[in-house]
Amino acid sequence: MKKPLIGVVPLWDSEKNCYWMLPNYMQGIEKSGGIPVMLPLTEDEEIIKQLVNTCDGFLFTGGQDVDPKIYNEARTKQCGESCTQRDNMETELFRLAYEKDKSILGICRGIQFINAVMGGTLYRDLQTEHPTYTVHHQPHPYDKPIHSVKIMKNSPLHKLLNTDALEVTSLHHQAVKDIAPNLECMAVSEDGLIEALFAPDKKFVWAVQWHPEYSFFTDENSRKIFKKFTDSVS
Repeated sequence: MKKPLIGVVPLWDSEKNCYWMLPNYMQGIEKSGGIPVMLPLTEDEEIIKQLVNTCDGFLFTGGQDVDPKIYNEARTKQCGESCTQRDNMETELFRLAYEKDKSILGICRGIQFINAVMGGTLYRDLQTEHPTYTVHHQPHPYDKPIHSVKIMKNSPLHKLLNTDALEVTSLHHQAVKDIAPNLECMAVSEDGLIEALFAPDKKFVWAVQWHPEYSFFTDENSRKIFKKFTDSVS
């Protein structure tokens, strides 16, 4: 049986002027039955169109802040670095992949970007806009859970994991604020933040705020999420 080809959005390092990849993303896809391929960081529409036609699914990875202009907000001094080239590439990549009903999984920045590009908003900085005692930016090791999330009953995530709560990793300073019109919530953190979203009118468009790639080798539920993603392309 032919394995699904999964395009993985590259990470960008402005100091080294390079794009790169965490092995966890690639290994999670490969161990789940897919073939991961790191995409080029490009704004060429013809290249992006060919990538969408070639790949069976796409993983939108973590990384820099989503530029606030995407969700019609101003940049504040608490905002971190953005990557304009990546924002532009992901906007076109997501638009085409979504239109063609390709399987899409967003992780960390991925959930933030997907929500923003579909018309939702973000907390630009949790410390100033949503102060809480819940740890959302944990220290090493990143594969150890740091807080819990409540999983919505009857959601696809609940059906997959068959549990009402989940212990998760967390490494972010931005988060979903207002959910985009065509997305629905699948999980919330103990302090009320949106932790997982899905598009009910699509085959598989899921996004999570936590990091199943870091906990892939230590947590069965993380493996189930990756497996559901790779299985969904068939």
